Amino acid sequence: MLRFLIPIAALFFWATPSIAEIGDDGLHDAPFLKETFKDLAEDAAEAAANGQQLMVIIEQRGCIYCKRMHEEVFVDPRISRMLADDFFVVQINMFGGIEVTDFDGTAQSEAEMVESWGFRFTPTMMMFDSDEVGDGKAPEVAMTVIPGALDVADMLTTLQWAQSDAAAQGVSLTDYQGDK
Repeated sequence: MLRFLIPIAALFFWATPSIAEIGDDGLHDAPFLKETFKDLAEDAAEAAANGQQLMVIIEQRGCIYCKRMHEEVFVDPRISRMLADDFFVVQINMFGGIEVTDFDGTAQSEAEMVESWGFRFTPTMMMFDSDEVGDGKAPEVAMTVIPGALDVADMLTTLQWAQSDAAAQGVSLTDYQGDK
């Protein structure tokens, strides 16, 4: 009898979605997230030097939509590969106390910075052209700001757009999605 239960138990374990790890700060951990000093100009320069684009993701402890992104979207092999290879992803805690330095030189705690940017929802993602980031507040110089969770198809399209010639030529994400 045990001989039959082991394969069934293994199949159940394999079919169960993986649970994203949670760090000491209560935010989800992922292999593509970079540990930095959260100086966005320095992060953009490092991203550019690595041939990557800067992406900032704002999350908070207990966010069910952040959990969905980490457990259902970011784990898609195409997305996780793109995030690891093509993007320099910095996570900001919506209510955190770590200092963040914006592109305009303003330095504030994560919570103060998120409030000054006017964001109220998590996750919120900002993508930047690391080679041409301006001198201003992050939301003003971002290629796009995405408030809320995306599904796998929309996230994949967003990442592809950010890497495409269309984005570099000024084609909006909305227009790019319409062309798909």
